[in-house]
Amino acid sequence: MQPLLRRQAHSLLFFLLLVLCANAQQPIPPIGAEKPPFSLDELQKRTFFWFWDLAYAGNHQIPDRYPTEDFSSIAATGFGLTAYIIGAERGWVTREQAAERVLKILEVLKTLPQGPEAKGVAGYRGFFYHFLDVKTALRFKDVELSSIDTGLLMAGVLAVMSYFDQANATEKGIRETADALYRRVEWDWFLNAKNRLSMGWFPERGFLNAEWRGYNEAMVLLLMAIGSPTHPAPPEMWDSWCETYYRTKFEGQDMVNFGPLFGHQYSQMFVDFRGIRDKYMGKAGWDYFENSRRATLANRSYCLKNPGKFAGYGPNIWGLTACDGPFNGEKTFNGKATNFMTYSARGVAADYLVDDGTIAPTAVGGSLPFAPEVCLPALEAMWNRFPVGKYGFFDAYNETFTDASAWQKGQSGHPFWVDVDYLGIDQGPILIQIENHRTGLIWNVLRKNKYIVAGLQRAGFTGGWLDTADDGRQAANGAAQGRPPSAARRQPSDEVPLDPPGFFRREVYMDAAGHELPYQLMPPQTAFGRRQKLGREIEVQSPSDTARRQPSAANRQPLVVFLHGSGERGHQNHEQMRNGVFAFCENDNLKRHPCWLLVPQCPENDRWATAKRESDKTHFDPDSIATPGKMVIELVEKLLRENPSIDPDRVYLTGLSMGGFGTFDLLMRRPDLFAAAVPLCGGGDPAFAERIKHVPMWIFHGRLDPVVSSKYSEQMYDALKKAGGKVRYTEFSTLYHDIWNQVYYNPEMMKWLFAQRRGGRR
Repeated sequence: MQPLLRRQAHSLLFFLLLVLCANAQQPIPPIGAEKPPFSLDELQKRTFFWFWDLAYAGNHQIPDRYPTEDFSSIAATGFGLTAYIIGAERGWVTREQAAERVLKILEVLKTLPQGPEAKGVAGYRGFFYHFLDVKTALRFKDVELSSIDTGLLMAGVLAVMSYFDQANATEKGIRETADALYRRVEWDWFLNAKNRLSMGWFPERGFLNAEWRGYNEAMVLLLMAIGSPTHPAPPEMWDSWCETYYRTKFEGQDMVNFGPLFGHQYSQMFVDFRGIRDKYMGKAGWDYFENSRRATLANRSYCLKNPGKFAGYGPNIWGLTACDGPFNGEKTFNGKATNFMTYSARGVAADYLVDDGTIAPTAVGGSLPFAPEVCLPALEAMWNRFPVGKYGFFDAYNETFTDASAWQKGQSGHPFWVDVDYLGIDQGPILIQIENHRTGLIWNVLRKNKYIVAGLQRAGFTGGWLDTADDGRQAANGAAQGRPPSAARRQPSDEVPLDPPGFFRREVYMDAAGHELPYQLMPPQTAFGRRQKLGREIEVQSPSDTARRQPSAANRQPLVVFLHGSGERGHQNHEQMRNGVFAFCENDNLKRHPCWLLVPQCPENDRWATAKRESDKTHFDPDSIATPGKMVIELVEKLLRENPSIDPDRVYLTGLSMGGFGTFDLLMRRPDLFAAAVPLCGGGDPAFAERIKHVPMWIFHGRLDPVVSSKYSEQMYDALKKAGGKVRYTEFSTLYHDIWNQVYYNPEMMKWLFAQRRGGRR
């Protein structure tokens, strides 16, 4: 499962453009060489008609994407319901037309079969499957029952419930059906033992271990779960959510960090967080709206610096978030090897960097209310610079990727990659956030929703409009629960500490010949800031102080060495952090498995291993070692000498793609150094299996991997098994090359890895 991550809002009333369309049903001509002048009204109207025109006949669900058609998306349907409010308000359709369409959608959702079966149902216990079949509106293939997508659907359901407030039969039916849909969702069923919602459930295997923890796009999901009158999640869930916030400075902005901009936008498309604060933000001194403004400015600042030297980036061409992309794999442009991606969660933060030159207009459009002074000029510049279509901006653009022969889902006839598709979950933030910027319509509608207000109350929000909501009764209720009056929370304080500027120290190792190897190193303590539990609480010292301690064997921590793939090579000392690294930095993981984490960066045009991958197998040369691989071994030995708190019997090695080959290579050269290894999508020479058979190993590969054939992993597994090795092999039958999240966020893999000791001692 790929949990969905997306978008938010901020408003300064920069321009007020209220140009209404005279003919609501006038067809929109495609945009060719002659574009109409840019205006918010033009962009917003075209984006609205994507939701109006493309709803599937019969069930009226909204497609996940168009013109590529695979399935409908329940999150996009939630955005579509909200879109119809905007269309009615602006006169692009009549209120009666919008109400009729909305009621049909809600009635379909209410009558779709629900149950625990794997087939023939659309959902279970009020939740819906992530994607639905376009014809039947039933579960698409084997997708998960999705908590976040159900949440985004229900946000739209509550929006139409509050907007359509007239006494006629249609609007009364909307209110009753919407209320019934929301009240039947069993939010408490999705809770785990830590008072957190699971990301998904499968009838075949139960709940995902992945859970919703702050800070990301799921705030509105939690608020609706807490505000439910029938199956509420406990208010303490919000405190559990806030426990994992990561606040630090990035690009000059002090903020709670999250990389892709959709995470700052989605909840704020619906909830007006201006001036209201929970306990965390009350102590920090700003609100979530301001946090999203800072994230928007930081995203733009990073793009202006453009460390990847991608084409097109500039003051008005920027915006990184989850979106489509041109290609899955490595390509070289202007002499630089870059790892490009198709659909991926692009973004930047202090602890996150995914950037391949792909710009998504939804990143800017969805942030318009937060920072209109930079977003509005960017929307206009993109409109004038990029090809656009009948329904507004295509999903994404990449001016660096000019190899038309390698485009995947790219348009022909353009000098650089232009997506063929529009995506519903990216169209929604553009349309809805433009409206929130112009009039605050959706915010104002949901201010009136009793369930949203109840969720905010119970989660501990106070201040601003919330204190006077419902004729002041909410403020009285807050006081009755013993919360301090909002006036007492208005001043910033230091009660919420500023976290370190990153989990890692950035260093460069130089060998005797003068070669340089950039690396990032995380000592165990830095991941917790001030304190860490290692069986007892200890005050964190500086890394040098930590190194001088002489801890007992019981207090020594393992060292994990992480080798990245070929697309992250360079000298910037940050690209290597892109794929999978931060799974080791999750607070829960560090509490269970505190460790040192070493992440070196291989120089451009070099490799971790000298092994040659041929058509039949990989050939290892014991007499020739790659300089970066040799330097990794030297660096590990240096760290062991200088840091007695590292356990020499628990040095673990893992790597992906090029790093997977490097993992086998370094093991074959120094099998005495490593206690266990986890190679992903790599390979080694089966002829040398005997040399490494004593090292416990768990090999992973995607069966559909187009970059590195799974046969290379299979050969090593077979050879190690034949030699009597301690080896496991997992092959994902439906996955391709990018299996990092499935492996590194698997708690069973982590548990296995950290249980290993050199010599087989446990």
